Amino acid sequence: MFRSLRARLLVTYLLVGGLVLAIVGVGLFVFLVRSPLAVRQTYQRLEGVADGIAGRSGRLLRELQPEMRQQALERLDREAHMRAILLGPGGELLADSRLDEGPPPADVLAGLSPQREKVRGEYRDEGGRRWLYVARAINSEFAIVLIAQRPTIRVLGVLRDEFVTPLLQAGAVALVASILLAWLVSRWVAAPLQGVARAARSVAAGDYSNRPAPGGPSEVESLALAFNEMVDRVQGTQQAHKDFVANVSHELKTPLTSIQGFAQAILDGAAADPEAQRHAAQVIYDESDRLRRLVEDLLDLARMDAGQVAFKREPVDIGALLRGVVEKMSLPAAEKDVKLLVDLPALPTLIGDGDRLAQVFTNLVDNAVKHTPEGGKVALRADVEGGWISIHVDDTGPGIPPEQLSRIFERFYQVDKARPGGLGRGAGLGLAISSEIVQAHGGRLVAQSKLGRGSRFTVQLPIICADDRTMVRGG
Repeated sequence: MFRSLRARLLVTYLLVGGLVLAIVGVGLFVFLVRSPLAVRQTYQRLEGVADGIAGRSGRLLRELQPEMRQQALERLDREAHMRAILLGPGGELLADSRLDEGPPPADVLAGLSPQREKVRGEYRDEGGRRWLYVARAINSEFAIVLIAQRPTIRVLGVLRDEFVTPLLQAGAVALVASILLAWLVSRWVAAPLQGVARAARSVAAGDYSNRPAPGGPSEVESLALAFNEMVDRVQGTQQAHKDFVANVSHELKTPLTSIQGFAQAILDGAAADPEAQRHAAQVIYDESDRLRRLVEDLLDLARMDAGQVAFKREPVDIGALLRGVVEKMSLPAAEKDVKLLVDLPALPTLIGDGDRLAQVFTNLVDNAVKHTPEGGKVALRADVEGGWISIHVDDTGPGIPPEQLSRIFERFYQVDKARPGGLGRGAGLGLAISSEIVQAHGGRLVAQSKLGRGSRFTVQLPIICADDRTMVRGG
């Protein structure tokens, strides 16, 4: 029953309303028991009468005979409903409107004298009753003391007669307000959450079009935004997975078709002469070698994704490594009439896997040479700044369109999709593997390009890392 948010909010608001009413009731009860307002009013009434006597009747009280003073105080008692006592210059009792009740306690009378301008206090008589008193000096000769019983309130009767009905009415209003607030708040909070739940069920069923609209409190709105971002990533991952499967199938199909075709030609006798047989065998060998390299690249990527690649951690002379890559690529560059330039300052030693880093730079220089027309240039440069080594591979090729620049590190993605398959065309895995290797060394691989002016690939590697951990993926 109380599993839903609406029910819980309703119960919560009812409990809060009931608690508030209970606190108010207890506060009223305490206030009535202590009755501070009634006590203040009694003091004010006593002081008002005492001030009036001191101002208008003080001289008459001094001039009256003792019997007349007694009668005047008794008349005051009947009219004002308060006991009146007249004290002499030494504090002695001269007259008392209620002689039959006995005088106030001696310690109270001792503190009252005409020399004190105004005194007020409280005492308890022998019967346990509590009295409030006010004493007022009259021309430093007499002091008038007015006494009234401390007011008491029959709390239960007052609560029953005066507060039960208002409290019940307030409870009914609190109940209606709680239901209304629970409905409004639950709609504000629960509606976006229900939208997220519906969208989650749709995503589980394979429908990514149902997206929850952000709304409600900031936390719920953040949840909806995070859910939409997650769905975008899941959808992108699934699309990338589909593209990956399609690309793998395509890349495997092309060499397999060539192998099957030339093998069939040998079997059918179509390649009868030695030259034709040699050509067929060469094609089968080359395509099978291409398949081998493709499978090795795929295995490399799978191991890197799983964090199972055992990267070495040893000092690497990055300058000597780069010069070795240039020397290895000088022959292919010369065959294509591409000038290979090197501009390397003194570079510090890194901690990493030299073979894997050589694989990265060989791939980058090889791509630059392949995409640079005859008579063009490929330059390898480096600089050190802010704890990082930046190694740039520049070419003077046709460049990469801006809309494709952000996708060149995707697996199997190729800028020149119209280029025919065969030995001169890669599988589109080199940049993806290079990016993974660089990231494993704590660095990043960045591409920049302008159409018609060439491209630049920059590898940034940290010079020093805390505790020499330059690898984010270990073996």
